Amino acid sequence: MSSKKVLSLIFFILLIDQVSKIYIKTHFSLIDKPVVVFSWFQIAFVENDGMAWGAKLSDFFTFISDKSAKLILTLFRIVAVTCIGFWLADVIKKQKSKTLAFAISIIFAGALGNILDSVFYGILFSDSTMQVASFLSEDGGYANVFYGNVVDMLHFPIWQGVLPEWLPFVGGSFFSFFDPVFNVADVAISTGIGILLVFNKKAFKENNPEKNTPDLESHNNLT
Repeated sequence: MSSKKVLSLIFFILLIDQVSKIYIKTHFSLIDKPVVVFSWFQIAFVENDGMAWGAKLSDFFTFISDKSAKLILTLFRIVAVTCIGFWLADVIKKQKSKTLAFAISIIFAGALGNILDSVFYGILFSDSTMQVASFLSEDGGYANVFYGNVVDMLHFPIWQGVLPEWLPFVGGSFFSFFDPVFNVADVAISTGIGILLVFNKKAFKENNPEKNTPDLESHNNLT
């Protein structure tokens, strides 16, 4: 993929991600009930101040405060997306497979989209706990820079019910699939990782122009 195509793809994903988040942030409060689009798809406004599944570093390392854990997570995300950016630039420069370039591009776009939330949303928006947030409120934002929460809204409760009694350990208990609420950036990251896993050989194949170029000397000898 050319650098122009990569940049266009990243911009497109970032645009959809940020427009959807800003819309949700400025039209919903955290106490609002989910909007049912279909029985298996809902718009549910959630703010995530941790990692995937809402986990926090302070949950694993109890000696770290929630505030410190949040800052460490944001800084880690910045370092990670920087490394991904350098990797993507190297892939484009060396003209590696389009599959690899596409996968890394959407991972980079998704990671960058969530970083924008973590870094800037705290100072750009007011609190959403009991009210719809305002953009650049006169009262200031709900958190300092680097301490913003990631906005999630996509919920797919595909199936809910009581599991059969014959199932070991979990039989008879209530189960819901799929509980996590996520966003467009998360979809981009998961899709990119999925492509790298499923199409691993195609993504990481070595392009060797010499193999595709006819050996002129051998050709001349034959003629």
